[in-house]
Amino acid sequence: MPAQILDGAALARTLREQIATNARDLTERGHKPGLAVILVGSDPASQVYVRNKVRACQEAGIESWLEQLPESASENEVLGCIARFNANDAVDGILIQLPLPGHLDTHRILEAVAKDKDVDGLQMHSAGALVTGQPAFRPCTPLGIMRMLEYTKVPIAGHHAVVLGRSASVGKPVGLLLLESNATVTYCHSKTEGLADFTRSADILVAAVGRSGLVRADMVKPGAVVIDVGINRNADGKLCGDVEFETVREVAGWISPVPGGVGPMTITMLLENTVKSAHHRLSPR
Repeated sequence: MPAQILDGAALARTLREQIATNARDLTERGHKPGLAVILVGSDPASQVYVRNKVRACQEAGIESWLEQLPESASENEVLGCIARFNANDAVDGILIQLPLPGHLDTHRILEAVAKDKDVDGLQMHSAGALVTGQPAFRPCTPLGIMRMLEYTKVPIAGHHAVVLGRSASVGKPVGLLLLESNATVTYCHSKTEGLADFTRSADILVAAVGRSGLVRADMVKPGAVVIDVGINRNADGKLCGDVEFETVREVAGWISPVPGGVGPMTITMLLENTVKSAHHRLSPR
């Protein structure tokens, strides 16, 4: 029996209804949630992502500001833009669209965002809070993956989760979130020997490598939940993930598609984090 499809787009629509309700409640209390997006350069993919985020804000009743800087923008110009948004009380979250041009120090720029406005959850403060189990914004893609797993109602505690990839934005934090939910977690990467031996033992398999067709049907445990985070182009230029979708769906219990899987959930978690930030800023301290 083919796997059930983890439709991230449908789940995102449901979650965004509640986010919009929460945003409307905050607005009625005198503070409309607000997200500032900083885009440096004219990378086509980044421009599409930013347009989608701004549109999602509008649909959810969240104020948005887009600051688009030229490719040649200096680090001081970017930092100055961040400083202005940090000082603006109407702004609850600041998103730096990645990747940045090579001449900019990504770490320094991300760290310049005020900690209480780091709704992308990519600062060292947020990473440290995740490791130590303290409250902070969680990175949007890993948080979206956890919501998708919750939707399947497949048990996480005590089960084996294998994460392919160790990036700071997806691989490492999603493994930590799975560990926080009491899964037994294995990280695999480009130096892992006998990769299929690990993937075939996974009850939950998260592929976040960026390599088209990496995960084949013979690498998947029957009935496993397979979350595909990869964004690639195949030989025909078609968007695809890290998983051979058509063959793996005949083995897995659940599988997320690309597109329409993790992507919409990432944006949804950005909206949710922004509304949470607005709530914290409005509530008495």
